[in-house]
Formats: sequence, structure tokens, C-alpha cells
Amino acid sequence: MKKKIIVFTGGGSAGHVTPNIAIIKEMDTSHWDINYIGSKQGIEKDLIHHLHLPYYGISSGKLRRYIDFENVKDVFRVVKGCFQARRVLKRLKPNLVFSKGGFVSVPVIIAAKSLKIPIFIHESDMTPGLANKISQRFATKIFTSFAETKKFFPERKTKVIGSPIRKEILMGSAEKGRAFLNFNKQLPILIIMGGSLGAKRINEAIRESLGKLNKAYQIVHLCGKGNIDNKLLDIPGYRQYEYINEELPDILATTDLVITRGGSNAIFEFLALKIPMIIIPLTKEQSRGDQILNAKSFEEKGYSITLLEENLTSVTLSQSLDKLKHNRDQFIKNMNVSGHGDALQVIINEIKKQG
Repeated sequence: MKKKIIVFTGGGSAGHVTPNIAIIKEMDTSHWDINYIGSKQGIEKDLIHHLHLPYYGISSGKLRRYIDFENVKDVFRVVKGCFQARRVLKRLKPNLVFSKGGFVSVPVIIAAKSLKIPIFIHESDMTPGLANKISQRFATKIFTSFAETKKFFPERKTKVIGSPIRKEILMGSAEKGRAFLNFNKQLPILIIMGGSLGAKRINEAIRESLGKLNKAYQIVHLCGKGNIDNKLLDIPGYRQYEYINEELPDILATTDLVITRGGSNAIFEFLALKIPMIIIPLTKEQSRGDQILNAKSFEEKGYSITLLEENLTSVTLSQSLDKLKHNRDQFIKNMNVSGHGDALQVIINEIKKQG
């Protein structure tokens, strides 16, 4: 039987790639030939490389919301990327293009539309990113993580499904996690995740508060590349890591509370794992404000507490943790009735229909 062909696209940040990877890992490779189009040097190239898939790098520009001379240059880069993507798609003749957004996806979507190839897109955040705002007019189907996002897209082709969660993240062993960390069962485990690059202000607040936090929690601090503090290596019950990959599911299986940024993929994973969270979103100066809206939505639903970075001190951090710990059972109860289904399986089923 001849295989169907699918092309995934999305990049610029890990958040635009990891949901694609979750979907790719569940695809039946006996029926599907899987390909990826991304930028020539973006993070997606490195992440997809580990999956040993055909990868096609194209020219792409950055989509900016402000006036900059680079915008003029990037128009030409996007146009060039459209022609490059079109050549790839014309040769592959895919049955479907699936996009997770990011600036590299725009040339691919435009090229796919010109070749009459069906297009699925998924928007993770509360408000659509610029790439998906542009892409929505070309899309065959649109999926969103948040119910609030649906109003930004055409009703007839939009479906709220939640975020596709990596299955391996749900299959950790608490016993293995405690053994890896060498933690006891007497104190709860708190994990701090500031993203792949860490978060300077969060790292500082945690370390300023260590004297008090260490009495109440055993702490796993994922502080980002180059952010290990050698002076704190020997503190009992405090583990620092730049990044954890293979052991992460096991560590999360034994985690009681989490402090995190407000990236959609991460917070939906914690929701699926029923781990109450303090969300410290990126500020509007650092982002377009999407993490603030994500955090607000989760707080309103009773899944988390929001602590704005501009209000972050050792005192406010301690107060928020006390509140989260004291009401942990209620947060978990709210998460248990969240109503979020298996977004990953929904997408797989929709892809099968298209094939």
C-alpha cells in the first residue's frame, strides 16, 4: 500500500515544535511518510534532527509588530521562503500540511495553499500569534488549546481540543524520580521550570529564598543553560540542573508543586499531570503578553496562582507557595474536572480522516 505523505512545519521556539513532535511520535509510519519544513538555523532543526526525519530548511523572516528596517528585508526572505517551500511541496505532493505556527510556517502555508494542499493549524495560546493570524485564512481546519481563543478564528473550521501532550510525560515513575534525586518522602517536592534558557529573575528569587524554602520543600531547580550556581551545590534537598530530558517524566511523577512560566505547552502538561502551579508569566516587555493571558485563564479556572514577575520577591514567592500548598487538594480537584480530553488523539484522528 502506498504511504500517505504529511509535512509538519513550525519553529522559532521550542513551543512551536514540541507539540509537533508529540504528534509525530504517535503517527503510524507504516501508513505515513513524515517530513518537516523549518528554518535553516532555527531550534526546530536541532529538535527534529533527533527524530531522523527528512528536514527541509527554508528562508524565513521574523514577524515583528513594530517598525524596523529589518521588516523590509524580511519581506524578501519570506517571498524567497515561499518559493523554496513550494518547490519542496511540489516534489513531495503531501496529502496534508500541519502547522504549529512560528514565523517559518507562513511561507509553507502560503505555498501549500497555492498548490491546493489541505492545511491544519494549531494555536496554543489564548490569543493567536501573528503567524497563525496570517495562516488562518488559508487553513482547512484550526485547532485551539483554549476555549477563549475560538472567537479569533472562523467558527465553521475551528475546534477547541486543548494542547497535544507528549505521552511519555504522563508515564513517569515516582519511585524512579525519588531515587534519581535521592529525596525522601518526608517533605513535598517543588520543581522550578523557567524554560530551556531559564529565567533570571525567578532563579534569583528562588536562591534568595532557599533558607526558608529548604525547610518546607525538597527542591528541583531547572535553571537553564549556564545558570548553575556552584556555591549552592552542596545544599541538602536542593538539586540544580541546566535541563533534564530523559528523567523528567519520573521527576514530574513525584512532584507536588511547580513554579513555571506561562507557556501553553508546559502548563497544559502540568494540568494533565494534576500538579498545582504558580505561573510567573513573561512580562509584556519580554513578550506579546500571551503568557499573562494564559496564566489568567488557568487561575480563573482554579488550576494555578499567578504571580507577576514585577511583583516577584522572596516574600510574595513564599506567600504564593503557602497558599498553593494549603489549597493543593482543591487545585487538584479543579484539575480533575477540567474537561480537557486527549488533544493528541483528536489530532491523530483528524489526520487519519484527511489521509
